[in-house]
Amino acid sequence: MSTNRFRTTLALALAGILVLVAGTAGVVWLLARDAEPHKPELTAYAHGEAVTVPPFYFCTVRMENCEQGDTVFLEVPAGNPLQISLPSEVVGTPWELLPLYADENGEVVEKPSSYRDHPDDIRALTVDSNPEPGLELIGVELQVMIIAIDETGREFSIPHAIWSIKTA
Repeated sequence: MSTNRFRTTLALALAGILVLVAGTAGVVWLLARDAEPHKPELTAYAHGEAVTVPPFYFCTVRMENCEQGDTVFLEVPAGNPLQISLPSEVVGTPWELLPLYADENGEVVEKPSSYRDHPDDIRALTVDSNPEPGLELIGVELQVMIIAIDETGREFSIPHAIWSIKTA
């Protein structure tokens, strides 16, 4: 085979590969462009069972396009912890964890914590099902907070995303 024929064949093969790669990239771009934005999901685990937890409430950070979902149920027997894996979209953001407990009289008791109480790069949280005698875990909310400003100029935190788990 002559050198010119080899070069021509090689150039045609490379051109074909480039067309194939460009076509594939174009199809992927079109599919990604039309795809729905991904809403982050938590994973909750207790007593040998794991569940995926989509947002119960989710808005953009501008508090637009708000959507409401459902509370996810996961049984957490007394004495077993609830473990929550945080998606990468939540790690490093301002969040609040609101475990809800019922006391012996049926009164609801909150034991909140926030990102300030944990290392910056924490990816998993553990919630005690019985932090004190007489308290039973009945649910948990994880809220990702943003700063809002009211008409008087006062700043306050509000959740733009909430995940809700019912445990009893």
